[in-house]
Amino acid sequence: MDEDLIERAQQGDRNAFGLLVERHYDFVHSVAWRWSGNVSDAEDIAQTVCLKLGQAIRAFRGASRFRTWLYTLTLNAARDHRRSQSRERRNAASFLADPTSTAANDNRDQAEALWEAVRQLPDKQGDAVLLVYGEGLSHSAAADVMGCSEATVSWHVHEARKRLKILLGRETM
Repeated sequence: MDEDLIERAQQGDRNAFGLLVERHYDFVHSVAWRWSGNVSDAEDIAQTVCLKLGQAIRAFRGASRFRTWLYTLTLNAARDHRRSQSRERRNAASFLADPTSTAANDNRDQAEALWEAVRQLPDKQGDAVLLVYGEGLSHSAAADVMGCSEATVSWHVHEARKRLKILLGRETM
């Protein structure tokens, strides 16, 4: 079904493109939210992805699954957004949630603290953790999205765990 919409969108069919965006918007927004940790930023990233998709759809050749290609567009847009925010704010602390707020659920607090720490990791490590643990992809599928080998994804995850232990002040994870 996506194949037909993609082909029609590549030929300039706006309705097909709109249906394609509608079908995948929640997916893009979900990845963007998990990566940014902020609803407003996720919306900005998702909108950017939709714009980039409009420009890039003709370049999609089907060498990978559409969703894999869309992951890549989304991760690149999220990284660009973070760099832009960083330049504007010049303060990495502004990306963290308000530490004085209290959540109703300790597990939610712990999960949010973990994702905040993940967002502080170097890009490749953060991407690997997001894709494998946040999105539930296999190391092989994450390697397709990241454009590297499965062993490289495993190494990034391993290095991320070591850094997360330090960032979270924990001896074991």
